[in-house]
Amino acid sequence: MPRYLSMIRIDETTAPAEGPSPELMQRMGDLLEEITKAGVMLDTAGLMPTAQGKRVRWEGGKLSVTDGPFTETKEVVGGYALMQCKDMAEAVEWAKRFLKVHEDYWTVTCEVREIQEG
Repeated sequence: MPRYLSMIRIDETTAPAEGPSPELMQRMGDLLEEITKAGVMLDTAGLMPTAQGKRVRWEGGKLSVTDGPFTETKEVVGGYALMQCKDMAEAVEWAKRFLKVHEDYWTVTCEVREIQEG
């Protein structure tokens, strides 16, 4: 079965400073348990804020390293999920369910891409 990477993008400027609510974490945990029991979830994690990250860029034959936060970027990858699904439609359905556990004030996007094997 194909594998899919779901990159969870968030707008750090509108995300609550205190992070996800306990209720959101509970709903998210319940869904992740369901996805895992279904044999779909291979790995998942949230990422630290961009203020604690770095960007390494190759351009014009030179490397550069930029310290976070990355203020010029509206949405950043806030987490990921690696899933094994029968097809893209199933991967998208799981992504939709993940987004719907968030409260209305969140701005969250899931980019789902099939992993190229071999």
